[in-house]
Amino acid sequence: MASFDPNELGTKERHSLLLGAIAPRPIALVSTVDEFGNNNLSPFSFFNIFSSNPPVVIFSAARRVRNNTTKDTLHNAMQQKEVVINVVNYAITQQVNLSSAEYSSDVDEFVKSGLTPIDSDLVAPRRVKESPVSLECEVRDVLHMGEEGGAGNLVMCVVKKMHIADDVLSENGGIDQDAIDLVGRLGKAWWVRASGDALFELAPPKLGIGVDQIPDVIRRSTILTGNNLGQLGAEITLPTAEEVEAKKNDFDVRRILQNFADGIELREQLHEMAKDLLDNGQVKEAWKVLLIDKSAR
Repeated sequence: MASFDPNELGTKERHSLLLGAIAPRPIALVSTVDEFGNNNLSPFSFFNIFSSNPPVVIFSAARRVRNNTTKDTLHNAMQQKEVVINVVNYAITQQVNLSSAEYSSDVDEFVKSGLTPIDSDLVAPRRVKESPVSLECEVRDVLHMGEEGGAGNLVMCVVKKMHIADDVLSENGGIDQDAIDLVGRLGKAWWVRASGDALFELAPPKLGIGVDQIPDVIRRSTILTGNNLGQLGAEITLPTAEEVEAKKNDFDVRRILQNFADGIELREQLHEMAKDLLDNGQVKEAWKVLLIDKSAR
């Protein structure tokens, strides 16, 4: 594994490595106005939510690595103390990307991107009509991380009003993650789409036995993955000896026991079967199969 001292890397190289490793990052499409009422619109991927009570989101308008300049968004946020954060879904990615171009301060990125400005209820900056969620915010504070290129400026925003499109609200409350179809940023020119097959669910963790309590012969398997071990370690109780014996009557298990003698080959076949069960969410059944190997008990 390669190791790096950040202080020995150039800013550009350090920036590239960090952005490639810390991803995907949600995108804040931030709208502001300057002291003359001119619109500004710009996306930021140094962005997340940090509190729900009070509701606080933070984005970082970092100093440009190339020439150490700052964006109009930072100036406006500091001067006017108001922003609107619009989330970015797949349907508007090309327009959002266009809005990130370095137009001069007198250019309205709403016009250049073709996105539609609509009036906010509580703050001066406009909302983006096409965004599925817009957050009207008061700028509570700005924390400057440094004065060199690449240094972040953390803009702390308190959400004053939320606007959510009807078609992304779930019938059971909250947001339908597939319907909202969000995107995120990776390293370099890469983006990612968070919908369809890219989505998966994990149940809240239980106080399971833990991976440390899994027998060594299972924990050191060359077939089971770290995710599989996590599934096994989440179980609260293990199958009884009677349940393991009963599992031997399963047709596929009987076939394995008949065709492979005790030892490595048998263990590998049992682990392959257990992996298939785990990948289908049948954790208890996988444990029964694994414990048929006497060395695992």
